Amino acid sequence: MELICRTVVFFLFVSPSLGIDREFAQNFIAIAGPLPSKSVNRLHLQNQVLPREDQSPAVAEAPDYLCQQDLVALELPHYFSQLRENGVTHYKVFLPWGHILPTGDARKPDEAQVQCYQELLKTLVAADIRPVVVLHQQRVPGAVAMQIAGRKSRSFVDLFVEYAEFSFCAFGDLVDVWLTFSHLPEVLNSLPYHHPLYQAQALAAAHERAYTLYRGKYSPAGGKLSIALGMGQVLESESSELLSVFLQDSVDFLSLSLQYSCGNETDFYKKWNEFQNVWKNTEILIFSLKLIDCGSKEENLVTPVAAIVTAINKEETRMIGYDVNEFLDFSAPHVLSKTNILQENSDAVPAPRSSYQTVWEMFAKQSELERDYFLQDVFPSGFLWGISTGAFNIEGAWAEDGKGESIWDHFGHAGHVHMNQTADVACDSYYKTSYDIYLLRGLNPQLYKFSLSWPRIFPTGTNKTINFNGVAYYKQLINQLLDLNIEPMVTLFHWDLPQALQVLGGWQNDSIIDAFVNYADFCFSTFGDRVKFWITFHEPWVISYAGYGTGKHPPGITDPGVASYKVAHTILKAHAKVWHLYNDKYRSRQLGKVGLVLNSDWAEPKTPTNSEDVRASERYLQFMLGWFAHPIFVNGDYPDILKARIQEVNQQCSTTVAQLPLFTEEEKSWVKGTADFFGLSHYTSHLVSAVTNRTCTPGYESIGNFSLHVDPSWPQTASSWVHVVPWGLRRLLKFVSQEYTGTKIPIYIAGNGVPTEDTGDLINDTLRVDYFHQYINEALKAVKLDAVDVRSYIARSLVDGFEGPMGYSLKFGLHHVNFEDSNRPRTPKSSAYFYSSVIEKNGFPSKVLDGFSPPVVFDLPVPSKLPDLPASEVPSKAKVVWQKFSSQKAFERDMYFYGTFPEDFTWGVSSSAYQIEGGWDADGKGPSIWDNFTHVPGNIKNNENGDIACDSYNKVEQDIYLLRALGVKNYHFSLSWSRIFPSGRNNSINSHGVDYYNRLIDGLVANNITPIVTLYHWDLPQALQGIGGWESNTLIDLFDSFADFCFQTFGDRVKFWITFNEPQVIAWGGYGSGAFPPSVKDPGSAPYRVAHILLKAHARVYHTYDDKYRASQGGVIALCPNIDWVEPKTPSDPRDIEAADRYLQFLVGWFTHPIFKNGDYPEVMKWKVGNRSELQNLPSSRLPVFTAEEREYIRGTADVFCFNTYTSKIVTHATTRLKPFSYEHDREVLTKVDSSWPSSAIPEHRAVAWGLRRLLNWIKEEYGNPPIYIMKNGVGRKTKSDVDDNARIFYYKTYIDEALKAYKLDGVNLRGYNAWSLMDNFEWLNGYDPRFGLHQVDFDNPNRPRTPKRSAVYYAGVIRNNGIPLPKEDEFLYGEFPENFWWSVATAAYQIEGGWRADGKGLSIWDKYAHTPLKISNDDTGDVACDSYHKIEEDVEMLKNLRVSHYRFSISWSRVLPDGTTKYINEMGLNYYERLIDALLAANIKPQVTLYHWDLPQALQNVGGWENDTIVQRFKEYAELLFQRLGDKVKFWITLNEPYNTAYLGYGVGTAAPGVSVRPGRAPYVVGHNLIKAHAEAWHLYNETYRAKQGGIISITINSDWAEPRNPHSQEDINAARQYLQFLLGWFAHPIFKNGDYNEVMKKRIRERSLAQGLSQSRLPEFTESEKQRIKGTYDYFGLNHYTTVLTYNINYPAGILSYDSDRGVASVTDRSWLNSGSFWLKVTPFGFRKILRWIKEEYNNPPIYVTENGVSERGAVDFNDTWRTHYYRSYINEALKAVVLDGVDLRGYTAWTLMDNFEWAVGFDERFGFYHVNFTAPDLPRRPKASARYYSQIINCNGFPDPATGPHPCLELEPEVTPTEATPGLADSVHFLGLDLSSQSAEIALYVLFALSGVGALGLALFAYRYGELSKRSCKLSHMQLSKM
Repeated sequence: MELICRTVVFFLFVSPSLGIDREFAQNFIAIAGPLPSKSVNRLHLQNQVLPREDQSPAVAEAPDYLCQQDLVALELPHYFSQLRENGVTHYKVFLPWGHILPTGDARKPDEAQVQCYQELLKTLVAADIRPVVVLHQQRVPGAVAMQIAGRKSRSFVDLFVEYAEFSFCAFGDLVDVWLTFSHLPEVLNSLPYHHPLYQAQALAAAHERAYTLYRGKYSPAGGKLSIALGMGQVLESESSELLSVFLQDSVDFLSLSLQYSCGNETDFYKKWNEFQNVWKNTEILIFSLKLIDCGSKEENLVTPVAAIVTAINKEETRMIGYDVNEFLDFSAPHVLSKTNILQENSDAVPAPRSSYQTVWEMFAKQSELERDYFLQDVFPSGFLWGISTGAFNIEGAWAEDGKGESIWDHFGHAGHVHMNQTADVACDSYYKTSYDIYLLRGLNPQLYKFSLSWPRIFPTGTNKTINFNGVAYYKQLINQLLDLNIEPMVTLFHWDLPQALQVLGGWQNDSIIDAFVNYADFCFSTFGDRVKFWITFHEPWVISYAGYGTGKHPPGITDPGVASYKVAHTILKAHAKVWHLYNDKYRSRQLGKVGLVLNSDWAEPKTPTNSEDVRASERYLQFMLGWFAHPIFVNGDYPDILKARIQEVNQQCSTTVAQLPLFTEEEKSWVKGTADFFGLSHYTSHLVSAVTNRTCTPGYESIGNFSLHVDPSWPQTASSWVHVVPWGLRRLLKFVSQEYTGTKIPIYIAGNGVPTEDTGDLINDTLRVDYFHQYINEALKAVKLDAVDVRSYIARSLVDGFEGPMGYSLKFGLHHVNFEDSNRPRTPKSSAYFYSSVIEKNGFPSKVLDGFSPPVVFDLPVPSKLPDLPASEVPSKAKVVWQKFSSQKAFERDMYFYGTFPEDFTWGVSSSAYQIEGGWDADGKGPSIWDNFTHVPGNIKNNENGDIACDSYNKVEQDIYLLRALGVKNYHFSLSWSRIFPSGRNNSINSHGVDYYNRLIDGLVANNITPIVTLYHWDLPQALQGIGGWESNTLIDLFDSFADFCFQTFGDRVKFWITFNEPQVIAWGGYGSGAFPPSVKDPGSAPYRVAHILLKAHARVYHTYDDKYRASQGGVIALCPNIDWVEPKTPSDPRDIEAADRYLQFLVGWFTHPIFKNGDYPEVMKWKVGNRSELQNLPSSRLPVFTAEEREYIRGTADVFCFNTYTSKIVTHATTRLKPFSYEHDREVLTKVDSSWPSSAIPEHRAVAWGLRRLLNWIKEEYGNPPIYIMKNGVGRKTKSDVDDNARIFYYKTYIDEALKAYKLDGVNLRGYNAWSLMDNFEWLNGYDPRFGLHQVDFDNPNRPRTPKRSAVYYAGVIRNNGIPLPKEDEFLYGEFPENFWWSVATAAYQIEGGWRADGKGLSIWDKYAHTPLKISNDDTGDVACDSYHKIEEDVEMLKNLRVSHYRFSISWSRVLPDGTTKYINEMGLNYYERLIDALLAANIKPQVTLYHWDLPQALQNVGGWENDTIVQRFKEYAELLFQRLGDKVKFWITLNEPYNTAYLGYGVGTAAPGVSVRPGRAPYVVGHNLIKAHAEAWHLYNETYRAKQGGIISITINSDWAEPRNPHSQEDINAARQYLQFLLGWFAHPIFKNGDYNEVMKKRIRERSLAQGLSQSRLPEFTESEKQRIKGTYDYFGLNHYTTVLTYNINYPAGILSYDSDRGVASVTDRSWLNSGSFWLKVTPFGFRKILRWIKEEYNNPPIYVTENGVSERGAVDFNDTWRTHYYRSYINEALKAVVLDGVDLRGYTAWTLMDNFEWAVGFDERFGFYHVNFTAPDLPRRPKASARYYSQIINCNGFPDPATGPHPCLELEPEVTPTEATPGLADSVHFLGLDLSSQSAEIALYVLFALSGVGALGLALFAYRYGELSKRSCKLSHMQLSKM
């Protein structure tokens, strides 16, 4: 073998040097190293030589070896000498950056490691071998990665160059050949830059600067530096090109890693040729040479070597050396046999020992103390921490969005699970991706192991049916994980087989292999660009054993002897086939890894001295683990023990007990080696004994001949199969390493956890904490002490879930899920916080490292002297804010705005010390005034206090977990003065309190969260109150002393300070009203004195910071007032404007005017308080006076403007009492709130979002637009359980949007926004009653568990998006509707005709209802209405001006048939309609005629109306008359308009005619039944008698809102939305458009409630089979009336209530951000229009749809510039266009409601929907067009929306419209639009321009965001790299 090596070396040495001079030959390099794996093992060097990050691909990926000097001194010299004898000239040494500079700081090296590597290099040189030193390879060290990850961080380039320079200095005298990097793909992928190009740029720049440094400063004579490239290495093409360009001039030679595949020479030649073309005339060193598939290298060395040499010589390459490692491996045994370090007797041949025996004996003699000792150490750098779930455990949504049934669905529905539980909803994770991501962000793992649900992607198991909704779910999950830098580890199969495949035999049918491969192929191609860890099967043993052996799992087959082994055989082949698929098709471009996860217990012999028990233990492991591991990781076949045992048992028994299938030789070779890693799942251990009484019964234990036991001392868990045996994990890992993986295959612990019970303390899971503590430590021992190559630890499970047959009774989660709550709230358990801490520390370090890297802070404003501002006028110039905004229309004010904040905007959340900390007397804390105050009974609601509060003093890790989960950039909290200085003075420093804040601040900084610290938030030390509190000037010095200490102690990490929180509350609440401590009631004087001192104290502290700390610490400092916005009651009244300004000056100007303006109080305060003091006969003003020196000292003492705000008020001027003296009276105002503003838990806190925009503008105008930070903004709710806090989301949604408007539209210098508050806490006088938190705190639980509310998830999304970007689906779509699209407008007979008794018309039910007192608003009637009965010409003229193609109107049944029957036909009435139709046709407008629009003849109502089934025949007769008389001219018929309203409003609640409400649980259904039958009869009549000759179409019009779930993440609310739609639209559509019968939702609900009410049958009538057939399909189109959308949720009515509403069981609300209209029920929600159209398409098989009504109302004064209506039509019609163009909806026509203002049923003439205004006070009822009429005619003219980007379109040039000239009362000559006074026409044009620009702007913004999104997504700026060549 020595000869072979030397021959190869000689061959490589001679071949390139032929014809080259002797000097070249002498310098030729034959390079080896680092130690090959076999040598490492033979030399017993594990744990001693080389770090894993220093291993080349040729070397096994070994554990974390550390360089040890005794080894270098004793064992390596001889080895190196042998290498030199064999011709080796150079040796690779990989320096471990992470070990040499553990912190990444070149000033803090690990001296031991440096010295060791120096000795190693000296040993090489002594052996006449030159070291080739590689500075870095593979992943960037963790310490370095942390420093380069942040936006303000140090660059990778700088850090690497520092490390390189250190290495050149430390080792340069021993090294003359250096490589900067090798294994570039791994290095590049570990760089935290989003785009491969940026990664390559950073690496190239780092190399180039290192090269320049080396050449200029350190290069010895002949020294060289290069970088190791890989030929054919898979890099992005851009990256490869960039490296090639950048590196050309920065290498002395090229170091090349080469792979040669025997049998694939052509590919090698091609790649070599391409490579050589790039690197011409460059010397090349083959740094790494790997031969692949070359058979026995000992016999075939010549072939590959000759081929390589041929290729190289052919290209005339300048070769300077080769890697000889591949050949050295074969000489190593010979080399090593000469050493004396093995200490082996070469004559002795030890008996072969199995891996199990070796491992067991290794640990058998351990004492219990040795076995259980705790190892204080950390895992290797780059170790991966993860958390896991499984699809069927957590997803729920078992039949949602097209998912197919799985075997677990089938199993659960068959009642095989504990308490008949199912996984139908589980954790609802299908709808709660953002919730799970929230938890993951808090936990902070590097891996998330989850599984794909096969039937969610392929519902039937095959690719014939792909469910793209399921695909979209997983894409969203994966993308969100990657956004968090969490690697997805994806399992293809985690037990949930599609039931459709199980029907075909499941895993017993070989055809499933191809189905699984197709499924895997789809997943690789769909997700593989982002997923780099794939698991084919999770725990296949469980599938085979429990699913087909014991039958305890689905499919429930009990056949342990045959089916179980057959299934395993199939799974192994399926796995292998998928691995090869990935390897052949995807690996080269996706660079991922594929493995599987095998579960195994550890087996310990029950009687250690019994050899049979030892063998039985080994047998158990081989039956459990080896069954699957041996074929894959050893030889492609089952373990010999398994095969022999099955053969033996079959021979012993008369029948075949077990059948183990056989692999063919081809299959063996196919299966062997099909894993890139070994995934191990482990929970417990067993004692195993041999069985003496053998049986022939098929069974796992009987076949294996072993019996399982547990040691009674092992702790029991909630599951009988899991006992806590931590040391078993270490032994199992060693066994796996010994038996299967060696150092070649890494091990991933992919499942480890413990079940707890569903009773007791579910949050403080100490058992799980102890379990993780011990088991993780055993894994650490395996890595550190046993040299096992473990790369990851993945805990089970992220959340409690559905645990198979045990249902929800076992809890594995680190987060508790409350399955009793439909919201499925998730609460972190103690184990979540513990595991997060382990992840953060990477194990169990012996001590916490002191210090952190510099904090990553947001971009603070550069502190500068504020501009000199004059004193405010009275009123101030900021009154322009009221002038600008108070006249806004509600539409303009409330229009939602989309956009984002600047990149450096800071998002945060706030709290305060007394409200959350608790620990009121802990560890030496002194009492505060709030401690004393709350301990007095009666002071606080419910006598609550902050003694414990949220217990944050003891929960730093928990709070940081929540902050990390939120993703905030800052955390605003306050310091407790009395916790730091118990007596309030600096002679009593409490180190425990200081430590608490240090831990909090350090934790924040470590997580890149900027601390914003308030020095004083109301909790004065009680000791200082004893000397007068804030009435004493002494406090100025004492507060300064406290602040000075805080700056000195925390200021190195705190860069944002606030002196006082809400000083107005301190002054007024504490010393004026006395409501707050110290409860001084002196309202007229004390508040002013206290404020005076507060201002001076603030100024003193500011100057202390400015003078002593700012230069070194660079922070900012301010104070934070509270501000309500105030709106003048009468904006046109100057006195109210002055009152509003005065209110603000007294509230906020009191403190901010001195600081931000002239150092003195506002003039209005001085004037008012001074004058009132004089009137009160006082000698001087109650408002103190600042000296000139004090004014100068105070002025400018703030760097930024911070404030808190919650609400708004309405204010008016008032003359107030002079006595008693009071600050409140001094203001001379009265305040109130508008009762329509949404309320909260605190009565005075109404939600008035638009007030925030105005307030921000006021600050801008009043204080010169300083940098502004909103420090607190939030809303309280009065409920203990508030996890689905919809109202809070509405609050944030609207308030943040108003802040966005202020920034984007008004130029307000807004820099940050903080929500109040982090969690529910102590809310001062209200105790724990109002809940403001984003996280719910259970104050009844001593652990104070924190549960994220939905608002937390929402706010996290706002932070992630940096605002509220326009959703893609809401972007405006330009385009046209199909040719021949119908444009129409609608009216109804009773609403417009009038003539209620004219020409023989009979009474209708609406005539009677309207004449009934108190039924109609203002007692209006339709007696005259718009008088259209007499105004055909005017109506048609309006229609012509609108340019409609159709006109929809209804026939008054009682006008044509006065008594409702054909006994008498009123020809005069009929003639009216004939004339109208003729006039329409003459104008080329086609009639659309509704037979029935609610106005039933009263004569028919007198005999029961629609409750009497005889009406079906009456309606048919009426219809026939109209078909006969009008059908030759009418081609579009509607039978019934909105039958729902007839049934529900008319006969259910009675709010419409005929006003029946006595049978709400029966009458609506009877009426609906008759309406459907009447429609069907009319349809059949037309179809069979008239269609052929008249050629028209006929159908029904159904009204429906769109229903969204109130909580889109809740399965229950999603079900409620469906239920709402089926009870509303589906009630009538399902029978007609589907199967002739009611939908199942209605039938089931009404039947169940009816039976529960003691009825014998359902209250919903049933159709006979013949009726169903007659009803089904009675449509030619789908007529839809749609106006708005609702948010729905489930509501449970008492069983005894009989009504439609209680049957439906759904309530609804609306989103506060939706625009209002003139109708309380109608919110402007365009998105719902598209959704309902798409839903109809999907639900009813895409029928032709005609929208027959859509419009919006107004109330109040007439405004002809109806911009809100124009907006409504523009946005709704555009959504209809999207439905047509994007969704394929067959929409044929659109009808606007309505032509003109008219009688709107129960609201009379109050609400107006018309395009044309009708003046109902003028006798002739004149009509006048509104702006919207012209806009609608323009849409019609353009047939849609022409793209403005294509230039002006002819359709936009409308002819001037002729309008009536008579004056209309209330009409203004000009209109106010966007703050400008414009003519109506100009405003209209401005609106069109605004809409167009908005669309273009949104498009431009989207393109801009797309272009630059990649640069900012990972918070990495190119400028950080400072690349010289960029």
